[in-house]
Amino acid sequence: MSTRNKTGARADASGYVRVRGAREHNLRDVDVDIPRDALVVFSGISGSGKSSLAFGTLYAEAQRRYLESLSPYARRLIDQVGVPDVDAIEGLPPAVALQQQRGTASVRSSVGSVTTLSSLLRMLYSRAGTYPADQPMLYAEDFSPNTPQGACPNCHGLGHVYEVTEQSMVPDPSLSIRERAIAAWPPAWHGQNQRDILVTLGYDVDIPWRELPKKQRDWILFTDEQPVVPVYAGFTPAQTRAALRRKQEPSYMGTFSGARRYVLHTFASTQSAMMKKRVARYMVGTACPVCDGKRLKREALSVTFAGHDIGALSQLSLSAMAEVLRPAADGHFQAPATAAPRSRASGRKADAVRVAAGGHRHAGGSDVRRTPDLSAEKRIAAQRIAGDLVERIGTLQALGLGYLSMDRTTPTLSPGELQRLRLATQIRSSLFGVVYVLDEPTAGLHPADGQALYRALDQLKAAGNTLFVVEHDLDMLRRADWLVDVGPGAGQHGGQVLYSGPPEGLRTVKASLTAPYLFGSGRGQRRTPRTPAGWLELRGIHRNNLHGLDARFPLGAFTAVTGVSGSGKSSLVSQALVELVGAHLGHEPVADEVDGELPVPSRIAPTRGRLHVGAGAIRRLVNVDQKPIGRTPRSNLATYTGLFDHVRTLFAATPMAKSRRYSAGRFSFNVAQGRCATCEGEGFVHVELLFMPSVYAPCPTCHGQRYNAKTLEVSWKGHNIAQVLAMTVDEALLLFADQPPVQRVLQLLHDIGLGYLRLGQPATELSGGEAQRIKLATELQRSQRGSSLYVLDEPTTGLHPADVDKLMAQLHGLVDAGNTVVVVEHDLRVVADADWVIDVGPGAGEQGGAIVAAGTPAQVSRAKGSATAAFLRRWFE
Repeated sequence: MSTRNKTGARADASGYVRVRGAREHNLRDVDVDIPRDALVVFSGISGSGKSSLAFGTLYAEAQRRYLESLSPYARRLIDQVGVPDVDAIEGLPPAVALQQQRGTASVRSSVGSVTTLSSLLRMLYSRAGTYPADQPMLYAEDFSPNTPQGACPNCHGLGHVYEVTEQSMVPDPSLSIRERAIAAWPPAWHGQNQRDILVTLGYDVDIPWRELPKKQRDWILFTDEQPVVPVYAGFTPAQTRAALRRKQEPSYMGTFSGARRYVLHTFASTQSAMMKKRVARYMVGTACPVCDGKRLKREALSVTFAGHDIGALSQLSLSAMAEVLRPAADGHFQAPATAAPRSRASGRKADAVRVAAGGHRHAGGSDVRRTPDLSAEKRIAAQRIAGDLVERIGTLQALGLGYLSMDRTTPTLSPGELQRLRLATQIRSSLFGVVYVLDEPTAGLHPADGQALYRALDQLKAAGNTLFVVEHDLDMLRRADWLVDVGPGAGQHGGQVLYSGPPEGLRTVKASLTAPYLFGSGRGQRRTPRTPAGWLELRGIHRNNLHGLDARFPLGAFTAVTGVSGSGKSSLVSQALVELVGAHLGHEPVADEVDGELPVPSRIAPTRGRLHVGAGAIRRLVNVDQKPIGRTPRSNLATYTGLFDHVRTLFAATPMAKSRRYSAGRFSFNVAQGRCATCEGEGFVHVELLFMPSVYAPCPTCHGQRYNAKTLEVSWKGHNIAQVLAMTVDEALLLFADQPPVQRVLQLLHDIGLGYLRLGQPATELSGGEAQRIKLATELQRSQRGSSLYVLDEPTTGLHPADVDKLMAQLHGLVDAGNTVVVVEHDLRVVADADWVIDVGPGAGEQGGAIVAAGTPAQVSRAKGSATAAFLRRWFE
C-alpha cells in the first residue's frame, strides 16, 4: 500500500512516519509523511515551526509512547517533555533527542561526566592504579570529586577556595577611608555609618589608606569584633572628639562590622541577587592549596597510572590522554627485570614512572617478586578499561573534539560542542531502529570539522537508524535524503510544510525562502573590501593555546576570524582582544559564575600581552555574547530592550488610567498592585501529576494574562497590556506605528530577523543566537558616533541564510557609521563578505594558536596551510 503526501511525494506507508493534524506552537494542522531509515533535514527560517515539528511533535510523541511502557514510579524520575498537540502519528520508532543547550552553570559538570569517561577512568585507577606502600585499595567513588568520600576536604571538591583580601576590598590604597577606599563596604548611608563609627573609634579617615599602620588596616578589614559606639552624624573628627569628651548625646548608637565580615555575611544571608553579585566581586577565587585545584583528597591523588595521578591525566587534552593510555590498551606492560637495591626516595621515583598496570611497591624494596598488583588479573583489567577509554576518545577525536580536556567544565563549552559530545556517546551505543532528533549539529563547526560530523551521521544511519535534523547549513541540506521545508515566514506567517521530498524537488517551490540559497550560485555580488582607517595591533599575546602571538585588526572595517574548532579564535578575540581593549578603556573584567553566584577562578592564566598601536582610536567596546538576557521567565524581550517602559507610559497616560491614578508601574506584572494575585504575574500555575508529565496550566483567575481584572480594563488603541505582550514584533510594528520610541526598537528587531518573537517572550525560551541578536538590537538603538569596537562570537548561530543577510546588513551599517566590527565565524558566506580575514590554526589545541593567513577574503582563499582556504576558494572561483 502506498500513499501520496500533500506535497506530491509518493510514500510507502510501511516505511514512513505519518503525521496528521500537528498544531504544536505555530503549526497549522500539518499533515506530512517522512521516511524512516534516512537522513531527513527540517529547514526554514528562524521561527518557522521546524523545531515545533521535529522536537515539539515527533520527539515529544516518541518519548511519551516509550515512557508509557515504564512503571509509574520510573516515570516520576524522568523529565518529561509533555504531550504534543497532534491528531495522529503512525510508524514512529523510539527517539533520542540531541538538542542545542548550554552547559549547566556548575563546575561539577564536565566533559568527563557528559561522556561517562570519568566513570571509566575512576575504575581504571581503582582497579589498576599504582598505590603507595601500605595504602589500601580505593573504590571508584574515592576518585570522584562529587562524592563525600572522594572530594578534597578543604575545597569540598570544587578545586578552588574563596578569600576576601585587602587588595580585593581596597583596590585603590591612595584613597582615604572618607574617599571610600574600602570599596567592599556598603554604598549610601550604611557605608557612611561605618566611616562615622571609625571616627568615633579614633581612626584617621582622611589620610591615604596605605599610610595607616598595618595593625589598624587589618583590624578595620578583618576583625570579627562588633563594638557598639556613639555616632555623631555630620560631625568632623575634631567635633566628634569634643562631643565624646563632653559626653554629648549622640545621633544614635552604631554597630561596627569589619569589611570582610560584611562581605561574607551579606553573601550568605541576602535575598537580593544584586547585593549578592556586588559583594561577590570582593571574593577572590584561588586554586585549593590542599589538592592544587585537582578537587580530590590526597589519598586518591597519591595513586598513579602511567606516571600520572587522575587529576593530572584529566587535565590533558583527550588526544594526549589517549596517547598516555594507548600502551596499556595494547597490552604493553613494562616491569623491572632485575632487583636492584634502592633507597626510599629512589623507590618513589621508580614508582612514578612504572607502567600503569603495576600496583603496590613491595615493602621489602624489591620488584623482582610479582606482587598482587602485577597480577595477570590486574593487567587484564587495565588493558580492558584503557582499551575502552582509547576507543571512546577515538570517537570524540573523529568528531573534532580531541582538543578538549576531560575536566573542562560544561559552562565553558559551546552548545555545538556539547551536542557533539552526546552524539559521540550515541555512536558508541550501537542502537538499532531509533530516531535521532538533532538540533543544528553543525553549529560552531568549521567546514573541515563538518566532514567528521557527516561521517558520524552516516555511521548512525548505516546502523539502521533514522536521523531527523533541524538545520540551516546548506551543505547538510544538500546531503539529505529528504527535506521538509517549513514556512514560508516565521511565527504566525509560518507553520506550513511547503515541501516534503528529495532535496532536488525544492528547486521549484517558489514560496520557499530556502530554495534560492540552496540552488543559487551562492556567490552573489562580491563587495570590494574597505580600506582600513588604521590598525589595532596586539603584541605578545599569551592566552590558552596562544603563546606570544602578534595580531592586528583593521580599524573601520569588518573582520572575520576563522579556524577549526579549538584553534584559538575565541581566545584571541573574545578573550585577549576584549580583555586588553577593556582594560585600556577602564572596564572591570567580567568573571563567569558558579551556580549563578560566584566568579569561577580559572587554572588558565589571565591574558598577557599588550596593545601596541591603535587603541587610541577606540572610544567604546561592545562585546555582544550569547549569554542569556535573563535567568527567569519574568525577564523578556520587551523588558530587556527597554520598549516596555515606553509601552507602560502610554497606558498610564490613558484617560482611564489617569482617572484611577494608575502609574506606569501598575502595568508591570512584577508589581503587586497590577499583577494577578493568584499566579503572582506568572500567567500559569504548576500542576504536579506525579508519574505523568507536569502540566503548566493557565492561571484560573487571569487565564494566562498575568494581570488582575482592574488593570486589564485599561486599553490603548483597543488593546489591554496583556494583549500587547502577546503580540509578535511584526504585529506590534503596526500598532505602534505612530510612537517613535517604541517603533525604533521594534523596527530594529524586525530588521535583524526577530520579527516572529513575542514581546512577552520569556528570556528562558530564547536560544543563545536569539539572545545575542536581541543584545545587538538593543545596542543599535544608541546613536552611532563611530569609533566603537563591536565583538561578536559566531553571531550566525541558529540563523537561516535569509536571516544572515539581515544580520550582515546591520553589521555593515555599523562599519559604515565609522565603527569596527570583529566576528568569530564559520559561515563562509559571512567570511567571504568581510573586509579582512584572520585564519587561526592550523589545527586545534596545541596544534593551533598561530595565525596561518591574514588578508582580504580572496587572498586568504589562496593561502597554503590554511584549513579555511579550500572551503573559501569556491566563493571566488
